[in-house]
Amino acid sequence: MYRLWLIFAQTATVLLAIFFVVSTLRPELLPWKPRGEIVTVKEAALVVDTGRPDSYSKAAEIAMPSVVNIFTRKEIKEPAHPLLNDPMFRRFFGEQFESRTRRTSSLGSGVIVSPNGYILTNHHVVEAADEVEIALVDGRKTRASVIGSDPETDLAVLKVDLQDLPAITFGQSKQVKVGDVVLAVGNPFGVGQSVTMGIVGALSRSQVGINTFEDFIQTDAAINPGNSGGALTDTSGNLIGINTAIYSRTGGSLGIGFAIPIHAAKQIMEQIIQSGGVIRGWLGVSMQDITEELAESFNLDNSTGTLVASVLRDGPADKAGIKPGDILIAVEGKPVKNSAEMLNLVAALSPGDTATIIVIRNKQEKSIQIKVGMRPKQQ
Repeated sequence: MYRLWLIFAQTATVLLAIFFVVSTLRPELLPWKPRGEIVTVKEAALVVDTGRPDSYSKAAEIAMPSVVNIFTRKEIKEPAHPLLNDPMFRRFFGEQFESRTRRTSSLGSGVIVSPNGYILTNHHVVEAADEVEIALVDGRKTRASVIGSDPETDLAVLKVDLQDLPAITFGQSKQVKVGDVVLAVGNPFGVGQSVTMGIVGALSRSQVGINTFEDFIQTDAAINPGNSGGALTDTSGNLIGINTAIYSRTGGSLGIGFAIPIHAAKQIMEQIIQSGGVIRGWLGVSMQDITEELAESFNLDNSTGTLVASVLRDGPADKAGIKPGDILIAVEGKPVKNSAEMLNLVAALSPGDTATIIVIRNKQEKSIQIKVGMRPKQQ
């Protein structure tokens, strides 16, 4: 009897073990369904990341550490209440309505362009700021000093004293083409560093009405308030532009953003670092674009060139004999299409040098030698 009971116990133990294994590993083999439905999903195999053609994570990973958040503070002195001029009012209320100082703050972005601590941003980000502070992605924060700025291109250079700064690599902005994919990195609305993606919609955008000197890259990568001064990069994470402005009726992105090409920003930056400002050529004239009506009135074959609307007395153009009504068509052998292009060509000339310009006067081309002046500082 004992032997039979031992055989029964061993058999039951083996069956229970088999049941446990089957119910755990292959529950579908059992004649009844286990409690709760088993959900079967498909998962991609875990592979080593070799780069996906539909992802720009590598570019973002390269560019993001070089883009900083900029915090500026400014003290504004509010005027005293006009009733303080009344002696009776002052007697009862004393100095509680005297002028007060109010602190305002704003946000922007910047790009570390040198391990030496130089940061490139927009002039309007740091304009008239009493304090400038930058924050890196790694959590470091520090005060920044303004080396100089250029209101006419809306660029400014900051300097910080930190070690191991992740300087960005400059790309070839002159080789950018319409349709190229670009990334915009910045701090929109102060929510924190963000990356948006788009394409280049147009090149050499001018006469936008934002800056005096304009040669923008237009993109539909979302650029919002707070992105100003941030980086526009290619798909390798190389810097090709400084995000500057948006076209918007609401204050948010509508798919039209403008960035200053880095090849132009680099020239401005180098001048600011070397001399604290930008030196440009100047003729002392005001120009007007040639419209179809003006071209017809001057009997011109086309509307290229720019009309000299006025000449500053005793300025370089006046001394060279340029007159109102002349149509300027070339500067140093380079054709002029409109007033914006003429402004850029003249600005690139070195003050003190003699330049050759070609104008149309009385339906005849005339070559004029002019000693280039220095463009006055603009407020």
